[in-house]
Amino acid sequence: MKFTKMQGAGNDFVVIRTRSENRDWSKIAIDMCNRNYGVGADGLLLFLPSKVADFKMRILNADGSESRACGNGMRCLVKLFLDEAEDGRKESEVSIETAAGIRRAKIHRRQGQVTEIQASMGEPMVGYNGESVILHTDSNVVDIISDMNRIVKIDGKDLLLHLVTIGNPHAVHFTENNISEYMLARVGTRVEQHRLFPDETNYEVVNVINRREVEARVWERGVGETLACGSGACAITVAGRLLGYLDSKVDVKLPGGILTVEWKGQGEVYLSGPAATVFSGTWS
Repeated sequence: MKFTKMQGAGNDFVVIRTRSENRDWSKIAIDMCNRNYGVGADGLLLFLPSKVADFKMRILNADGSESRACGNGMRCLVKLFLDEAEDGRKESEVSIETAAGIRRAKIHRRQGQVTEIQASMGEPMVGYNGESVILHTDSNVVDIISDMNRIVKIDGKDLLLHLVTIGNPHAVHFTENNISEYMLARVGTRVEQHRLFPDETNYEVVNVINRREVEARVWERGVGETLACGSGACAITVAGRLLGYLDSKVDVKLPGGILTVEWKGQGEVYLSGPAATVFSGTWS
């Protein structure tokens, strides 16, 4: 079975082009993503044919669980699609079928070379108590914030979380403490598995540098700490803008690199960042 190893800001994936969705991909993801006995990756991306888009994407986490969205993975597959495009096609937009719906990526070029892949991540939603609230207008901000904020008790202390769904559920925590010293593994595990989140959640801890820059670390459900998370960067930007901390375009500095997020306060969130092929190989 041929595969390609790809990464976006250090968030790395094993990519397999296939027509079969019936194999035990969960078991394959666990085996291939193992960093000691496999290829090593945060997740397995399936590059599938689609009847409604240019291609279909499925993402399985390193523990075999399936995710609904993955911004870095989406950009990686768009890059692979463009690299393998026949007849020198120069698409300006690519459509992707995902579990969270059809997503589109805008392709920016300079002198014929791809300089940026900007992926649509869909409209954000807030809250995690049944039906989430879809953000439409700034006039809803007061109600939105009350739905977005939750306090959970971790290790006997209150932790303020801002709940945003970008395909996947996210719990964002802003802090003035140095996040490089933050005990993310300890706190992240407890937040991920908290009873408030029956399907578990991703967790982001964030320092605001200024209105256009933040520094963050991410704990991803089913994976652990990763060098970057595209939907997490989007959740951070949405929460920060609603709370009045951030502008509409934000650079999210993660351990693996910088992701740029744009959100006007309503409508879709857009994610830009690096995507690169690392190597290709064959899995027995």
